[in-house]
Amino acid sequence: MGKILLTSRRLAQYIVHMQREQALLTELGRHLRSAREAAGLTLSGLARKADVARRTLTEAEAGRANLTILKLARLSHALRVPLARLCDLSVGAVQAERVALVGLRGAGKSSVGRALALELEVPFVELDERVERLAGMTLAELFDLRGASTYRRLEREALEAVLAEGGRQVIAAGGSIVQDEDTFARLREACRTVWLRATPEEHLTRVVAQGDPRPMAGRPRAMDELREILADREPSYAPCDATVETSGRDARAVTAEVAAWFGR
Repeated sequence: MGKILLTSRRLAQYIVHMQREQALLTELGRHLRSAREAAGLTLSGLARKADVARRTLTEAEAGRANLTILKLARLSHALRVPLARLCDLSVGAVQAERVALVGLRGAGKSSVGRALALELEVPFVELDERVERLAGMTLAELFDLRGASTYRRLEREALEAVLAEGGRQVIAAGGSIVQDEDTFARLREACRTVWLRATPEEHLTRVVAQGDPRPMAGRPRAMDELREILADREPSYAPCDATVETSGRDARAVTAEVAAWFGR
């Protein structure tokens, strides 16, 4: 019997697919249990009325059974609720479990991301840190020694590895992730994305305040270049699910806005 080999991307896609299916079954189970309790029926009583095995109904309410449409129809009839009500499920349940913050360096992704993860009680992941682990060197060394193409490849691998971990997460993506259309599309497919937007002046001030003088070193047109980069990338950031302004605001205020949008 031959072996089936899955790439990290395909494995992550499979895991996300399975998580989405499980989320739907879990939500269906909640709908069934709520309708049964509202009707004043026991598991055994509903099973008899709908001509469904009690074990099947128990598994369905626990989110472990994938019922056929005919069984769902019998259950809706027995419960006297529309079939559409039982099947009114959120297909984006898994995507809603993850938030990805995007934006240029200095937008506040790290500070807001850590605070948001703490607020939502979920893990926080710096995607560029994962890239550094894969490369075995800092980002500066990676770009100097192996170039942007290697960084892009490792960024894709890092993202797939993070998504394969499953569960709820707050992810801070690299500032240039929008330059790789496939990777950015993958991020938006698997996460609810928030563009943290700031003025060019704010971006540069924050980066320098972090102790990194490189943006200004030997570059008299640094601010003009930054404005050009922001203008060039704005259409790429625009498809994000939400945009939050961070200029003139502290991380706490921005975090509160993102958390409120997330439904916390």
